[in-house]
Amino acid sequence: MADQASVLITGGGIGIGRATAFAFAAAGYRVVVTDILDQEGQEVAAEIRARGGAASFQHLDVTDSENTNAVVAAAEAQFGALDAVVANAGIAHRVPLSQMTDDKWDHTFDVDLKGIMRVARAAVPAMQVRGRGAIVALSSIMGVAYGWGEHVHYSAAKAGVVGLVRGLAVELAGDGIRVNGIAPGYIRTAQALSEEHSLGPAGLEKAAEFIPIGRVGEPDDIADVAVFLASQAARYMTGQTVVVDGGLLVGRY
Repeated sequence: MADQASVLITGGGIGIGRATAFAFAAAGYRVVVTDILDQEGQEVAAEIRARGGAASFQHLDVTDSENTNAVVAAAEAQFGALDAVVANAGIAHRVPLSQMTDDKWDHTFDVDLKGIMRVARAAVPAMQVRGRGAIVALSSIMGVAYGWGEHVHYSAAKAGVVGLVRGLAVELAGDGIRVNGIAPGYIRTAQALSEEHSLGPAGLEKAAEFIPIGRVGEPDDIADVAVFLASQAARYMTGQTVVVDGGLLVGRY
């Protein structure tokens, strides 16, 4: 249908991105799933189609400006200006300061912060022409309130996302484009379950003891907020980074 909304999701093959793809499809969007993980991304798009939705997959490395521009242009050629972009692609690697090289620092920033700028830069011009659009960027509680030892590059990049959201929101508000962020708390994803780079299964369950709601978050808990932020229900919200953490930040003392 001609008036069916469209969304492009980065990092849509696994975790929060995967759940977000399904959530937008359930809300009636045509979904462009993108990831560097081709098989996982293709499977998400195929499952959406099997459920009766509309979805396609595009390989996207958000550190590559040409790739980013081409993928957004292809989506626009198919659907017109995107109604929403969810900039979710991110990495979190454990690196003590003593082992922090410039390359390791730069790579995390290139994915987690500059990658969001690249996809926004590519998608905004068509949104401006049409006079509407929504961008949702993924930060973290590690970027808004917590420090994370041996992940200083991640914390710094995710804090940068908050500033990027604020700046873009002000710059683009007059064009009818809203920009908001989500700062997830502890969510059950492959990233959080990694023993090497994050809490691991036992650590994740331990974290639940400090969360007022009493459980670790699931990817769907974030996905539904992304759909809300992109929707008309959030029409008067822009420049905000919404913490979705089960009450962790306000309840831990």
